[in-house]
Amino acid sequence: MRQGLEFVKMHGLGNDFVMIDGLARDVELASGEVERLCDRHFGIGADGVIVVRPSARPECAAYMHYVNANGTLAQMCGNGVRCFAKFLVDRGYVPAEDRRLTADTLAGPRPITFTVDGTGKMTRATVDMGRPVLDPAQVPVSAEPDATAPFGDPYAGALELDSPWGAFAFCCVSMGNPHAVCFLDGTGLDEFDVDAVGAFFESHPAFPEKTNVEFAVVGPHGIAMRVFERGCGETLACGTGACATAVAACLTGRAGRETDVLLRGGTLHVAWADDGHVMMTGPAAESFAGTVNV
Repeated sequence: MRQGLEFVKMHGLGNDFVMIDGLARDVELASGEVERLCDRHFGIGADGVIVVRPSARPECAAYMHYVNANGTLAQMCGNGVRCFAKFLVDRGYVPAEDRRLTADTLAGPRPITFTVDGTGKMTRATVDMGRPVLDPAQVPVSAEPDATAPFGDPYAGALELDSPWGAFAFCCVSMGNPHAVCFLDGTGLDEFDVDAVGAFFESHPAFPEKTNVEFAVVGPHGIAMRVFERGCGETLACGTGACATAVAACLTGRAGRETDVLLRGGTLHVAWADDGHVMMTGPAAESFAGTVNV
């Protein structure tokens, strides 16, 4: 058993993470150890573990090694990368007065600007999430394109898949990780069985690397969304999912290029800029810190 592993618990709109400092010393966690840390009854409880490691990229402050609660490695996490930035700023690895840093992730570098409070602690961050990937082969999803984006990229915008609950249509987008976005036009979101339907489509054969599944309703104040995260189940918020949903809503004519995404844990602001980059803005918070035996 690993004794006295130091950690910090953080969250972005309730999407929570166990943060481990791997900058000063090498920290390797087996998948079973990650599962135990994330267990909400016998561990700390989280949607995933983030090990903060040195980056091989000179422009990056550090590398975000993110592992889902089930022990599987993930390419990117939008709420997690804001927590990652807060960890670096609040612990002095990045000076608060810099107001910017670049995070290294498996999905590539992610530039971040941030604000701080009077004590120099980070409160909010805007993350350049890069350009969405629409090519079905790169998402990846086993589907032929059925629409073309305004800038010419073909995409799968209405992939219809059967299920025990009937047929659902998905717009498929990658934000460094795969997303399948379903707009529940005229259907209430509160009573929708995200756990059952989301789990079914997460592992559907159409998604060779599995997928995150978003269910969304567009309203006058933004896009209400619930998400079944790949490797986690339903979470209170998903940053990449919010970005994918905003992109899908714009592509399908349901929303403009800038919108609020209303999640169960709070609101993220998403803007799809003219240069094609998706900018996500939201808070990050620290819950507590301690040591744990794994």
